[in-house]
Amino acid sequence: MRRDGVLDPRPVVRVAVDAGLAGHPEAWPYSIPAVADLTRDGLELEDLTILVGENGAGKSTIVEAVAMAYGLNSEGGSVNSRNSTWASESVLHSALRLVRGGAAPKWGYFLRAETMHGLFTYLQSTGPEHDFHSRSHGEAFWDMLTTSRFSGGGLFVLDEPEAGLSFDAQLRLVALLLELAGRRGAQVLLATHSPVLASVPGAALYELSDDGMRRSRWEDLAMVNHYRRYLAAPESYLRHLLE
Repeated sequence: MRRDGVLDPRPVVRVAVDAGLAGHPEAWPYSIPAVADLTRDGLELEDLTILVGENGAGKSTIVEAVAMAYGLNSEGGSVNSRNSTWASESVLHSALRLVRGGAAPKWGYFLRAETMHGLFTYLQSTGPEHDFHSRSHGEAFWDMLTTSRFSGGGLFVLDEPEAGLSFDAQLRLVALLLELAGRRGAQVLLATHSPVLASVPGAALYELSDDGMRRSRWEDLAMVNHYRRYLAAPESYLRHLLE
């Protein structure tokens, strides 16, 4: 695959769903509006692509499927990880077809908040140099991001990495995401509920909702609007909750 006349360095240029392998449109996960849009239109991945939306909107389902189609472990890790606790992934990955860049590295890594403890346990079992469980969740997560696993090119898939991260740590992650996305041959696909992480300059930002998946600007996101209104007047929200 070429980009601007040269071999494309992106690990994944485009995500498409093979119609012959897709499930019934009324069956989960194809019944999720964002997945239905993905099935119909596909999705081009930029150097940094961010998915946002409410719980159940399909963010994690899509990033998990892309990670698995790329060859990454569904519970987190690299193309070589073999950790497994409970098979809960959707079938979407089996219908995905990834268009890969011609000059892209094959490396990749998947980090997801809900399976982080299991991944840390697996990594600690593989060698004494890993000591994630002696750290807080946020510290261990940051230690992972600053290892050699994230030092080169490849596809880096992050599912709700803000879990356990303070505001300052999220700002540091924004800087790291910018550095990753600016590195030749490196690409980031991120699902998040954090308006901080969604604010990374230059990211391709998609909002997932009951209306499907649409390209958006940070200032137009529903979650940004909600956070702004809540921080400006939390009592107006709390009054309705406590009535």
